[in-house]
Amino acid sequence: MTDFLSGTRAFYDAVAEDYAAHFRDLLVVTPVDRALLAAFAELVGEGGQVADLGCGPGRITGYLASLGLPVFGLDLSAAMLAIARRENPRLRFVQGSMLEPPIADGALAGVVSWYSSIHTPADRLPGLFAGFRRVLAPGGHLLLAFQVGDEPLRLDRPFGHPVALDFERRQPDRVAGLLADAGLTVLSRTLRAPDAGAGESAPQAFLIARRSGP
Repeated sequence: MTDFLSGTRAFYDAVAEDYAAHFRDLLVVTPVDRALLAAFAELVGEGGQVADLGCGPGRITGYLASLGLPVFGLDLSAAMLAIARRENPRLRFVQGSMLEPPIADGALAGVVSWYSSIHTPADRLPGLFAGFRRVLAPGGHLLLAFQVGDEPLRLDRPFGHPVALDFERRQPDRVAGLLADAGLTVLSRTLRAPDAGAGESAPQAFLIARRSGP
């Protein structure tokens, strides 16, 4: 496994229970995030399969399911997936990398990458976004969330665990350009201020894009 994937998996395996508890109620205090997830669900419509790629403990997967979407989650971390299955016993969760998702071409009506691209090195983003387009059906939609900035945030020993990981922050215009290069047309860009109540220290960006062409 590529080094950054191994490091990411080890990090989240170590912090899974504390991470899930810390972020469990985050959507309660972030109404803009809830609104964007609802807008994405309406764009996808009824009947189309959705994948939450990099789903972690399944918090967003479960919320999308509550909006009526047929959704499943995929994640590298076995510990995160164990929590996701425990918290969402009626939903499907599979282990794997979103860089090479085990999903057929054009199989999905929607893809969500909710802060899950933030550990992907910049030079791997074109391949990641091309993969998102590959699994989307023509006209399918992507929702991508990430923190805004030019320098990564490094977390060292979070919750007291002996692990560390970089969290990449990116500029929305740059990300939108990469999505366009991959054949994904950006329909909306939302930028909101950091929410101190949610423990955020940087602006948050949300891009909704649609697969272009056949």
